[in-house]
Amino acid sequence: MLTAVRTVLARLGPTTAVRTVLACLGPTTAARELLAALASALAPPACWDCGATVAAGQPLCWACRAQLRFLRGERCPRCGLPAPCAGRCASPGSALARAWAPVAFEGPARALVHALKFRGALGVADAMAAQIVAGAPPGLLAAPAALVPVPTHPVRRRLRGFDHADCLAAAIGARTGLAVAPCLVRGGAPTRQAGSSRAARRTPGRIDVRARGDPPPYAVLVDDVHTTGATLEACASALRRAGAHAVCAVAYARALR
Repeated sequence: MLTAVRTVLARLGPTTAVRTVLACLGPTTAARELLAALASALAPPACWDCGATVAAGQPLCWACRAQLRFLRGERCPRCGLPAPCAGRCASPGSALARAWAPVAFEGPARALVHALKFRGALGVADAMAAQIVAGAPPGLLAAPAALVPVPTHPVRRRLRGFDHADCLAAAIGARTGLAVAPCLVRGGAPTRQAGSSRAARRTPGRIDVRARGDPPPYAVLVDDVHTTGATLEACASALRRAGAHAVCAVAYARALR
């Protein structure tokens, strides 16, 4: 039994593993401190990719960090793919002026994205934001731009209890000083992008996004993964219709296939 508890806590990390339990305990300081200390003793933080023990605040071990595939060299400014991007690039009529991501969506990067989105490892967002800010092209994350999180469908947000793009945008904002403007909302039925074909993802009307209030004149969309660009395109179009002058996008990882 103890081994099983250690395994679960190690995968979640002390902060994430006890968040729900701490909420159930209420404001009793002594109980909360005791549980947090017990979790740290039972299960030191573990790498989200391989499970090896890591230092506090480090989501990946050194070996897995070395396996991150940073996207270097010439990139298409419109779609963010390594050039030449050929037919995979967005059409000339795209509402996005620019798109960029620091790493390829594979291996340890995929593990971090899944940890944030599906396992509630909210602390991972800061490590992802650090890599985004460190490598962003000059001027992309600079005033007067504002960060606009790509909205999660309300149904999924209620089920998860958070919005991963909100967390990532907040972490980027804390490092850059840029304001976060959550001015987009999702409507319609929830759509599942993962596992859908490129053609299905880009079906007109599949993704229902609208702006509420006045959007920032210069907006930088923030999401965890840039795959076909269908969601980013829908968000950029909604911002442009609402009056935004220019819309760019940053994501943590870029799918290359």
